[in-house]
Amino acid sequence: MKIDFTGRHILVTGSTSGIGFAAAKGFLEAGGHVVINGRSQGSVDAALQRLGPLAENATGFAGDLSEEGACQQLLAQHPDFDVVINNMGIFNPQDFFEIPDSEWQRFFDTNVMSGVRISRAYAPGMVERGWGRIVFISSESAINIPSDMIHYGFSKTAQLAISRGLAKRLAGTGVTVNSVLPGPTLSEGVAEMLKPEVESSGKSLEQVAADFVVAHRGSSIIRRASHVDEIANMIIYVSSEQASSTTGAALRVDGGVVDSIF
Repeated sequence: MKIDFTGRHILVTGSTSGIGFAAAKGFLEAGGHVVINGRSQGSVDAALQRLGPLAENATGFAGDLSEEGACQQLLAQHPDFDVVINNMGIFNPQDFFEIPDSEWQRFFDTNVMSGVRISRAYAPGMVERGWGRIVFISSESAINIPSDMIHYGFSKTAQLAISRGLAKRLAGTGVTVNSVLPGPTLSEGVAEMLKPEVESSGKSLEQVAADFVVAHRGSSIIRRASHVDEIANMIIYVSSEQASSTTGAALRVDGGVVDSIF
């Protein structure tokens, strides 16, 4: 199987690091032109520099896409995309009784409404051209709602509902809509969260991450955290020509955390 994105224009939101950066890099390696997005110009410039020669086919867009104004600016600069990866997101462990309304709203705007606005803006062009891919990066937490991140789990479940509904809305158009559900993944954000334990224990980051998975996601079958490239592989595939009959799906890349055969 040869996956080729030559001639395709691709948006990966929140792609200056983590899963988003790995996906963007994969699309570039497969011949696509990718817009790298981050909240600040500095983070976008640093990501482009990290890409090295691949950056020749990449363009940066600095803007917080949880805000409607930034989405409008993106649309003005880039009126069409063939592939949209709704990846930007935030997470933060916090007890339910300590989460204020403002934090619920921040999670909803960032994790949910960014993807709603972006998909609403670019899906019509995909339909007109008869081909397109929209992918929401959800989480196994959409199914296994974490008791210490209920607001995060809620936002990820909302993505599944939107993805499935939009896939049905675009039935027969040649545009597919899917969700990808990573499990615990060694992104920069997770590494930062685990940093105190790494420093105090003297263990490697990979071992601390594996210990975390065993302790907090005991149903994991791989018994470790995934690497960002492992998640990116699924994103690249479901965005490809070869995934033409996969739509409305919630595709787990969770290392077996969700204890279900469906």
